[in-house]
Amino acid sequence: MTMTTSASAAARRAAVSDDVISVRGLQMSYGSLHAVRGIDLDVHTGEVLAFLGPNGAGKTTTVEILEGFRKRTAGDISVLGVDPGSAGAAWRARIGVVLQESQPEPELSVRECVTLYAGYYPNPRPVDEVLELVGLTERAKARSGRLSGGQRRRLDVALALIGDPELIFLDEPTTGFDPAARRQSWEVIAGLRDLGKTVFLTTHYMDEAEYLADRIIVVAAGKIVAEGTPVTLGGRDAMPSTVTFTLPPSTTVAEVPARLHCREGRDRRVSLKTTTPLTDVEQLAAWARHRHLDLPDLQVTRPSLEDVYLDLVKDHKR
Repeated sequence: MTMTTSASAAARRAAVSDDVISVRGLQMSYGSLHAVRGIDLDVHTGEVLAFLGPNGAGKTTTVEILEGFRKRTAGDISVLGVDPGSAGAAWRARIGVVLQESQPEPELSVRECVTLYAGYYPNPRPVDEVLELVGLTERAKARSGRLSGGQRRRLDVALALIGDPELIFLDEPTTGFDPAARRQSWEVIAGLRDLGKTVFLTTHYMDEAEYLADRIIVVAAGKIVAEGTPVTLGGRDAMPSTVTFTLPPSTTVAEVPARLHCREGRDRRVSLKTTTPLTDVEQLAAWARHRHLDLPDLQVTRPSLEDVYLDLVKDHKR
């Protein structure tokens, strides 16, 4: 199959589906190095997809191919119904890109900077509307180079939004931010969904992916190793929960109902693994009430998304 035929087939698939991005058999090699080894993926209209993986997994290469900045070795790709490898200016106006690092014109005010970028697009959104969407109305007259980290990221999103794109690529959007700035940026990104935008997000922060993503794809060594929602990724929803509590004074772990299979650790801290946490907590509560005891620090935790992610990629390092 020729590249032209493959591109046409990919475009036809996108035209009759609800997929903003459709990828089949994507490969990218640099000499003997196989950076991407046959990736298939779809991104649906209006969803936030988190694309995760360790350094060297092929994330950046894949994203640059989807953005039309890098030629692929093989595979069928459709982004907004077009092969990004041969797309023109009209297609590029339909996507927005927020790079991990950028340098908007530092001597221009926020409004001047956004106005400048608006001139690059055929049908831009109103400047003041975009500033309001990203929460920069009150900083519209401030110079871009004097913004805080969180405000700077808001400006980056504004520059990606000004062309009114259908699809937005976010590359590590909160790297280096303090916790408050990260949370502020999350609210801006979450608001993109309300605008009907489709978002392709790459991040190393699992809490960020869990907060923002409708769906997660994990790639390692150039291949997809898992796909699912933040709740179901890697079978997370079926993994045992852990119940922990501190033994009340004058109580031993042997007195806890044996069917709970509790184990005592340091500082009289007791834990148990369970796939039925509600039932087991009810039994613990009944035992404690019967003995007139309190369990004030009882906790129920489930495997974190980071735990699941690390387990998924541990056997796929290059």
